[in-house]
Amino acid sequence: MSALSYDFMQRALLAAVLVGLAAPAVGTYLVQRRLALIGDGIGHVALTGVALGLLLGNAPILVALVTAIAGAVAIEVVRLSGKTSGDLALAIMFYGGIAAGVVLISKAPGGSAASLNQYLFGAITATSPQDLLVFGALSIVVLLLSIGLLRPLFAISYDSEYATATGLPVLALNVLLAVMTATTVVVAMRVVGLLLISALMVVPVATAQLLAHSFRATFFVSLAIGVSCAALGVLASYYLDTPSGGTIVLMTIAVFIAVAGGAAVLRLLHRRRPASVRA
Repeated sequence: MSALSYDFMQRALLAAVLVGLAAPAVGTYLVQRRLALIGDGIGHVALTGVALGLLLGNAPILVALVTAIAGAVAIEVVRLSGKTSGDLALAIMFYGGIAAGVVLISKAPGGSAASLNQYLFGAITATSPQDLLVFGALSIVVLLLSIGLLRPLFAISYDSEYATATGLPVLALNVLLAVMTATTVVVAMRVVGLLLISALMVVPVATAQLLAHSFRATFFVSLAIGVSCAALGVLASYYLDTPSGGTIVLMTIAVFIAVAGGAAVLRLLHRRRPASVRA
Protein backbone atom coordinates (compact mmCIF):
# COMPACT_ATOMS: atom_id res chain seq x y z
CA MET A 1 0.00 0.00 0.00
CA SER A 2 1.24 3.50 -0.84
CA ALA A 3 2.57 5.60 2.03
CA LEU A 4 0.28 8.47 1.03
CA SER A 5 -2.81 6.32 1.52
CA TYR A 6 -2.45 6.90 5.26
CA ASP A 7 -3.68 10.14 6.81
CA PHE A 8 -0.72 10.36 9.19
CA MET A 9 1.74 10.10 6.30
CA GLN A 10 -0.09 12.83 4.40
CA ARG A 11 0.22 15.09 7.44
CA ALA A 12 3.84 14.09 7.90
CA LEU A 13 4.69 14.89 4.29
CA LEU A 14 2.97 18.28 4.45
CA ALA A 15 4.78 19.12 7.70
CA ALA A 16 8.08 18.12 6.10
CA VAL A 17 7.42 20.37 3.09
CA LEU A 18 6.64 23.33 5.37
CA VAL A 19 9.79 22.84 7.43
CA GLY A 20 11.86 22.09 4.33
CA LEU A 21 10.94 25.56 3.07
CA ALA A 22 11.14 27.54 6.31
CA ALA A 23 14.42 26.16 7.69
CA PRO A 24 16.68 26.98 4.69
CA ALA A 25 14.91 30.33 4.25
CA VAL A 26 16.09 31.43 7.68
CA GLY A 27 19.31 29.44 7.46
CA THR A 28 20.47 31.41 4.40
CA TYR A 29 20.71 34.55 6.50
CA LEU A 30 22.33 32.74 9.42
CA VAL A 31 25.03 31.23 7.20
CA GLN A 32 25.68 34.67 5.69
CA ARG A 33 26.16 36.04 9.21
CA ARG A 34 28.43 33.14 10.20
CA LEU A 35 25.93 32.04 12.84
CA ALA A 36 25.30 28.59 11.41
CA LEU A 37 25.11 26.94 14.84
CA ILE A 38 22.71 29.36 16.46
CA GLY A 39 19.87 26.97 15.67
CA ASP A 40 21.45 24.49 18.07
CA GLY A 41 21.63 27.09 20.83
CA ILE A 42 18.02 28.13 20.38
CA GLY A 43 17.06 24.46 20.15
CA HIS A 44 18.48 23.86 23.59
CA VAL A 45 16.54 26.82 24.97
CA ALA A 46 13.41 25.39 23.34
CA LEU A 47 14.19 22.15 25.18
CA THR A 48 13.73 24.07 28.42
CA GLY A 49 10.36 25.26 27.14
CA VAL A 50 9.26 21.76 26.19
CA ALA A 51 10.28 20.41 29.59
CA LEU A 52 8.47 23.28 31.32
CA GLY A 53 5.34 22.60 29.27
CA LEU A 54 5.42 18.90 30.17
CA LEU A 55 5.99 19.77 33.84
CA LEU A 56 3.05 22.19 33.97
CA GLY A 57 0.81 20.05 31.79
CA ASN A 58 0.45 22.81 29.20
CA ALA A 59 1.00 22.68 25.44
CA PRO A 60 4.76 22.06 25.08
CA ILE A 61 4.87 23.62 21.61
CA LEU A 62 3.44 26.94 22.77
CA VAL A 63 5.67 27.10 25.86
CA ALA A 64 8.69 26.14 23.76
CA LEU A 65 7.86 28.87 21.24
CA VAL A 66 7.66 31.58 23.91
CA THR A 67 10.85 30.34 25.59
CA ALA A 68 12.79 30.05 22.33
CA ILE A 69 11.76 33.54 21.20
CA ALA A 70 12.77 35.02 24.56
CA GLY A 71 16.14 33.27 24.39
CA ALA A 72 16.75 34.28 20.77
CA VAL A 73 15.96 37.94 21.45
CA ALA A 74 18.13 37.90 24.57
CA ILE A 75 21.17 36.53 22.76
CA GLU A 76 20.70 39.03 19.92
CA VAL A 77 20.54 41.96 22.33
CA VAL A 78 23.64 40.70 24.18
CA ARG A 79 25.50 40.16 20.91
CA LEU A 80 24.69 43.63 19.62
CA SER A 81 25.55 45.29 22.93
CA GLY A 82 29.18 44.30 22.45
CA LYS A 83 29.58 43.39 26.11
CA THR A 84 30.34 39.80 25.29
CA SER A 85 31.01 37.91 22.11
CA GLY A 86 28.27 36.16 20.20
CA ASP A 87 30.09 32.84 20.63
CA LEU A 88 30.18 33.20 24.42
CA ALA A 89 26.52 34.16 24.62
CA LEU A 90 25.64 31.22 22.38
CA ALA A 91 27.64 28.84 24.58
CA ILE A 92 25.83 30.06 27.70
CA MET A 93 22.49 29.53 25.94
CA PHE A 94 23.63 26.12 24.72
CA TYR A 95 24.54 24.65 28.09
CA GLY A 96 22.02 26.56 30.16
CA GLY A 97 19.19 25.31 27.98
CA ILE A 98 20.30 21.69 28.30
CA ALA A 99 20.79 21.96 32.07
CA ALA A 100 17.44 23.64 32.70
CA GLY A 101 15.66 21.12 30.47
CA VAL A 102 17.21 18.15 32.28
CA VAL A 103 16.34 19.56 35.72
CA LEU A 104 12.75 20.41 34.78
CA ILE A 105 12.02 17.08 33.09
CA SER A 106 13.26 15.25 36.20
CA LYS A 107 10.38 16.88 38.11
CA ALA A 108 7.74 16.17 35.46
CA PRO A 109 5.16 13.35 35.85
CA GLY A 110 6.10 9.84 34.78
CA GLY A 111 6.14 9.28 31.03
CA SER A 112 7.20 12.84 30.29
CA ALA A 113 10.77 11.77 29.61
CA ALA A 114 9.52 9.48 26.84
CA SER A 115 7.49 12.35 25.37
CA LEU A 116 10.59 14.53 25.44
CA ASN A 117 12.31 12.17 22.99
CA GLN A 118 9.74 13.12 20.35
CA TYR A 119 10.96 16.70 20.52
CA LEU A 120 14.66 15.84 20.76
CA PHE A 121 14.75 13.49 17.77
CA GLY A 122 11.51 14.26 15.95
CA ALA A 123 8.27 12.31 15.62
CA ILE A 124 6.77 13.57 12.39
CA THR A 125 4.31 10.69 12.03
CA ALA A 126 2.72 11.78 15.33
CA THR A 127 1.80 15.17 13.85
CA SER A 128 -1.86 15.86 14.60
CA PRO A 129 -4.20 18.00 12.46
CA GLN A 130 -3.98 20.70 15.15
CA ASP A 131 -0.17 20.57 15.08
CA LEU A 132 -0.25 20.87 11.31
CA LEU A 133 -2.39 24.01 11.47
CA VAL A 134 0.03 25.63 13.91
CA PHE A 135 3.11 24.54 11.96
CA GLY A 136 1.54 25.68 8.71
CA ALA A 137 0.67 29.15 9.98
CA LEU A 138 4.09 29.72 11.56
CA SER A 139 5.98 28.35 8.54
CA ILE A 140 4.05 30.53 6.10
CA VAL A 141 4.71 33.64 8.20
CA VAL A 142 8.44 32.85 8.37
CA LEU A 143 8.60 32.15 4.64
CA LEU A 144 6.74 35.33 3.68
CA LEU A 145 8.96 37.46 5.90
CA SER A 146 12.10 35.78 4.57
CA ILE A 147 11.13 36.49 0.96
CA GLY A 148 9.44 39.86 1.46
CA LEU A 149 12.34 41.28 3.49
CA LEU A 150 15.07 39.60 1.45
CA ARG A 151 16.97 42.81 0.64
CA PRO A 152 17.03 44.40 4.12
CA LEU A 153 17.74 41.06 5.83
CA PHE A 154 20.57 40.43 3.39
CA ALA A 155 21.93 43.93 4.07
CA ILE A 156 22.15 43.42 7.84
CA SER A 157 23.58 39.93 7.34
CA TYR A 158 26.25 41.05 4.89
CA ASP A 159 27.33 44.36 6.45
CA SER A 160 25.40 45.70 9.44
CA GLU A 161 27.44 48.92 9.56
CA TYR A 162 26.56 49.73 5.96
CA ALA A 163 22.93 48.84 6.66
CA THR A 164 22.93 51.28 9.57
CA ALA A 165 24.45 54.00 7.39
CA THR A 166 21.71 53.57 4.80
CA GLY A 167 19.05 54.11 7.45
CA LEU A 168 17.79 50.56 7.90
CA PRO A 169 16.36 49.69 11.36
CA VAL A 170 19.18 47.24 12.09
CA LEU A 171 18.20 46.41 15.67
CA ALA A 172 14.57 45.74 14.73
CA LEU A 173 15.60 43.58 11.76
CA ASN A 174 18.10 41.63 13.87
CA VAL A 175 15.48 40.96 16.53
CA LEU A 176 12.98 39.96 13.82
CA LEU A 177 15.48 37.50 12.36
CA ALA A 178 16.09 36.08 15.85
CA VAL A 179 12.34 35.59 16.33
CA MET A 180 12.07 33.94 12.90
CA THR A 181 14.92 31.59 13.81
CA ALA A 182 13.29 30.64 17.12
CA THR A 183 9.95 30.06 15.40
CA THR A 184 11.57 27.83 12.78
CA VAL A 185 13.32 25.80 15.46
CA VAL A 186 10.05 25.15 17.28
CA VAL A 187 8.20 24.31 14.06
CA ALA A 188 10.92 21.87 13.02
CA MET A 189 11.34 20.11 16.36
CA ARG A 190 8.57 17.62 15.61
CA VAL A 191 9.97 16.96 12.13
CA VAL A 192 13.73 16.53 12.62
CA GLY A 193 14.08 17.13 16.36
CA LEU A 194 15.78 19.85 18.38
CA LEU A 195 19.15 18.10 18.13
CA LEU A 196 19.13 18.05 14.33
CA ILE A 197 17.37 21.26 13.31
CA SER A 198 20.59 23.15 12.55
CA ALA A 199 21.43 20.61 9.87
CA LEU A 200 18.24 21.41 7.96
CA MET A 201 18.98 25.12 8.29
CA VAL A 202 22.61 24.91 7.19
CA VAL A 203 23.28 21.94 4.89
CA PRO A 204 20.82 22.90 2.08
CA VAL A 205 22.32 26.40 2.12
CA ALA A 206 25.85 25.02 1.93
CA THR A 207 24.79 22.88 -1.04
CA ALA A 208 23.10 25.82 -2.75
CA GLN A 209 26.26 27.91 -2.40
CA LEU A 210 28.05 25.35 -4.57
CA LEU A 211 25.41 25.73 -7.29
CA ALA A 212 24.50 29.42 -7.21
CA HIS A 213 26.53 32.59 -7.70
CA SER A 214 24.42 35.17 -5.89
CA PHE A 215 22.65 35.48 -2.56
CA ARG A 216 19.19 35.53 -4.15
CA ALA A 217 19.93 32.44 -6.21
CA THR A 218 21.39 30.68 -3.16
CA PHE A 219 18.24 31.53 -1.22
CA PHE A 220 15.83 29.96 -3.70
CA VAL A 221 18.04 26.99 -4.58
CA SER A 222 18.35 26.18 -0.87
CA LEU A 223 14.55 26.17 -0.60
CA ALA A 224 14.30 23.70 -3.47
CA ILE A 225 16.93 21.45 -1.89
CA GLY A 226 15.40 21.70 1.59
CA VAL A 227 11.85 20.84 0.54
CA SER A 228 13.02 18.01 -1.76
CA CYS A 229 15.20 16.39 0.90
CA ALA A 230 12.53 16.77 3.58
CA ALA A 231 9.83 15.16 1.44
CA LEU A 232 12.07 12.37 0.14
CA GLY A 233 13.42 11.78 3.65
CA VAL A 234 9.95 11.25 5.05
CA LEU A 235 9.03 8.79 2.29
CA ALA A 236 12.35 6.96 2.65
CA SER A 237 11.90 6.69 6.41
CA TYR A 238 8.51 5.05 5.88
CA TYR A 239 9.77 2.38 3.48
CA LEU A 240 13.08 1.82 5.30
CA ASP A 241 11.46 1.91 8.76
CA THR A 242 13.98 4.46 10.04
CA PRO A 243 13.57 7.62 12.17
CA SER A 244 12.31 10.44 9.97
CA GLY A 245 14.49 13.17 11.47
CA GLY A 246 17.75 11.33 11.00
CA THR A 247 16.74 10.15 7.53
CA ILE A 248 15.96 13.70 6.38
CA VAL A 249 19.28 15.02 7.66
CA LEU A 250 21.23 12.17 6.07
CA MET A 251 19.42 12.91 2.80
CA THR A 252 20.57 16.54 2.90
CA ILE A 253 24.14 15.48 3.67
CA ALA A 254 24.11 12.94 0.84
CA VAL A 255 22.98 15.65 -1.60
CA PHE A 256 25.73 17.96 -0.35
CA ILE A 257 28.38 15.26 -0.81
CA ALA A 258 27.11 14.48 -4.31
CA VAL A 259 27.09 18.13 -5.36
CA ALA A 260 30.49 18.83 -3.78
CA GLY A 261 31.95 15.75 -5.43
CA GLY A 262 30.49 16.68 -8.80
CA ALA A 263 31.82 20.23 -8.50
CA ALA A 264 35.29 18.91 -7.64
CA VAL A 265 35.29 16.59 -10.67
CA LEU A 266 34.20 19.43 -12.97
CA ARG A 267 36.99 21.67 -11.65
CA LEU A 268 39.51 18.90 -12.19
CA LEU A 269 38.34 18.28 -15.77
CA HIS A 270 38.43 22.01 -16.49
CA ARG A 271 42.03 22.27 -15.30
CA ARG A 272 43.10 19.34 -17.45
CA ARG A 273 41.63 20.75 -20.64
CA PRO A 274 44.24 22.29 -22.98
CA ALA A 275 44.36 26.09 -22.95
CA SER A 276 43.42 26.20 -26.66
CA VAL A 277 40.26 24.17 -25.96
CA ARG A 278 39.24 26.38 -22.99
CA ALA A 279 39.67 29.47 -25.17
